[in-house]
Amino acid sequence: MNKVTIILFFLLAVIKVQAQEIKELTLKDAINYALENKSDAKKAQLEIENSNYKISEVRSRALPEIAAIGGLTYNPILQTNVIDGSAFGGPPGTIIEAAFGQKWSSNAGITLNQTLFDQSVFIGLKAAKSTKEFYQLNKELTDDQIIERVAQSYIQIFITKQSLKTIAINLENTEKTKNIIKGLFESGLARKIDLDRMVVRIANINTQKQNIENAIVLQENALKFYMGMPLNTTLELSELDMSIEPQDILADIDVTKRNEFSLLKKQEELLTYQLASIKSAYYPTLSLSGSYNFLGQGAEMPWFKKPADGVYWSDFASIGLNLRIPIFSGFGTKARVNQSNNSIGQLKVDIENTKLALELDGKNAKKQIENSLITIKTQEKNKQLAEEILNNTKNNYKQGLASLTEVIDSENALYEAQNNYTVALLNYKLAEIQLLKSKGELNTLK
Repeated sequence: MNKVTIILFFLLAVIKVQAQEIKELTLKDAINYALENKSDAKKAQLEIENSNYKISEVRSRALPEIAAIGGLTYNPILQTNVIDGSAFGGPPGTIIEAAFGQKWSSNAGITLNQTLFDQSVFIGLKAAKSTKEFYQLNKELTDDQIIERVAQSYIQIFITKQSLKTIAINLENTEKTKNIIKGLFESGLARKIDLDRMVVRIANINTQKQNIENAIVLQENALKFYMGMPLNTTLELSELDMSIEPQDILADIDVTKRNEFSLLKKQEELLTYQLASIKSAYYPTLSLSGSYNFLGQGAEMPWFKKPADGVYWSDFASIGLNLRIPIFSGFGTKARVNQSNNSIGQLKVDIENTKLALELDGKNAKKQIENSLITIKTQEKNKQLAEEILNNTKNNYKQGLASLTEVIDSENALYEAQNNYTVALLNYKLAEIQLLKSKGELNTLK
């Protein structure tokens, strides 16, 4: 029984270790993992593959259609026709009922149809190529969206972990302050209420610390979802470069390089092809057809039979040109042309509005970079000042020149300054992502 227990325990431990596979990821690793595994990226790639099949489908309309045909017919009752018997030597007015055909007939042959001119086929070939380009642009846009989500989530986790480090340092300093007050209290130089207030403060800081740890777990789960990674994987984020790199916020941003804009322009091109395809209904079509067949007839089933068996076989062939000239379609084509023109007009309005929105995003991203740099400098000075104030206040408290309330307020001010500095860094890094997005350069993060 003990051996079985040990074996089961070992197996459970192995399963648990496998279930908690550790993944150490840099930001670049996380982005590339997401681009390979996220369902959105996979679907976008499948759409590109599907566009190749659509191109093949359209091309097939320009290629010849060849088919083999065959049939077997049994006529238990032959149709009779009434004819003038005088043509066969009978007296005038003689009527003859004659049955034409045979009880059995069978045919086999091959047919060919080749389009020689069809405007819709030629336009369809051009549209098929544009359709593939449309899906390629759509994949690039999908990749951009994945990169943006993963990068934002990754940075958010890193900054939250920085906040956790900050509160841990704050907790350590508060513990030291509590120990000092405890020593003063035991020496009769401090009040018990001061010691109790520090105990309460430490409990509150521990609660905040626990909340931040819970937030990190939720953020990591969100990141794993954005990456398409199993949720039972344990993440280890590599150190993130938090250096402030100079950004050119004066240069103009060309929004026509954005995939959102390019995708709409490609959609406009497809609608233009659609309009041309509808108008092609006004053009004539010309095709070539041909066939070669064998026909067997007789009183018995013709298969594998010869004239000696009363079955006769013959062959026949045909070649033809088929011309179709549209004359009147009940104004249906005109209505479809008007609908297509209307769709193009609506899309043009969307393009102008999207262009304006992208320009706004670019200006906002530049402004956010500018504001973040100012905030970082301010909060860095504020953090240094808060540290000096706290040190001076602690010294004054030891000498009886400051109250405990002043010490606590100074600690709170330092903690707030540290958090504000961390948030400022976060905002700057997020602004960097938005600036890259506005330039259409998110793929440089890969």
